Amino acid sequence: MSVYIIAEAGVNHNGQFDLALKLCDEAKRAGVDAIKFQTWKTENIVTSSATLATYQEENISTKSDSQFQMLKKLELSYADFIRINRYCNQIGITFLSTPDDEESLEFLLGLNLNFIKVGSGEVTNIPYLRKIGSKRRRVVLSTGMSTLGDVERAYNTLLNAGATSVDLLHCTTNYPCPMSEVNLKAMLTLKEAFKCNVGYSDHTIGIDVSVAAVAMGATIIEKHFTLDKTMEGPDHKASLNPQELSEMVIAIRNIEDALGDGIKKPNKSEEEISKVVLKSIVAKRSIKEGDIFSENNLAIKRSSNGISALYWDFIVGKAAVKGYEIDDCISL
Repeated sequence: MSVYIIAEAGVNHNGQFDLALKLCDEAKRAGVDAIKFQTWKTENIVTSSATLATYQEENISTKSDSQFQMLKKLELSYADFIRINRYCNQIGITFLSTPDDEESLEFLLGLNLNFIKVGSGEVTNIPYLRKIGSKRRRVVLSTGMSTLGDVERAYNTLLNAGATSVDLLHCTTNYPCPMSEVNLKAMLTLKEAFKCNVGYSDHTIGIDVSVAAVAMGATIIEKHFTLDKTMEGPDHKASLNPQELSEMVIAIRNIEDALGDGIKKPNKSEEEISKVVLKSIVAKRSIKEGDIFSENNLAIKRSSNGISALYWDFIVGKAAVKGYEIDDCISL
């Protein structure tokens, strides 16, 4: 199964429909499988007095904004998402979006998404998880800010409510996430604990950790990207630019090829090389017919033919059926 690569546009459209379409174009050009946005009604998800996270304060110029004001500026309408979905279909890239409230969930279900992506902020939102599970769809759940117990509760809630399957993405909810907080081995803990598909939602700088996650068995990679890291907005600085996104896709596909099927066997390209690299049994000195092969008259060297060194124990102790000069390949 090929790794499913999601270009996380998130809110990097800055609330502008035209920028959202440009993000779709760049994601398509980079070769990802899907582009993902976030869909919400601000009034449904945050109080008017909720404060900003530190990273949000650092990346927006209007420091007096509340979280409500920031999200309202970044909000796209349902009509916008209908048009974005239509545009994605036209250019041949899968449209996804994370519903952040029940109203948006119902709306997005009408767009026939491949699966429901649930953000880390909902891991403890049991009523909402039940609602999502009741839609009887495949769910992909990010697990930032969670203990294994939190994930277990969320996972079981979704399945018990009717979700057809649940894939889990290891995640650290920090923008950007320092390498010391990645804890990529936790992805393997999730796989072992829940026997499900796992992946990684990457908030680090660069592409290294996403590529490493694929090497460790991730089946889904989600990575933020932007048109320009210098743009104002909460997530731009922790995102890839289009060129870096393309490089990540290439690196992931290369790692997929390199992982192979796990069967230890010589490759076709090695067959010719093995003829000159693997060693054969040859005469160390002149050998007469009837002489007994031994360590004294045999050597192991590279040769284009002859009996493989693998059969040394079989040859030693037998009588030569003909004579050999130095470096002649021994035959039976």
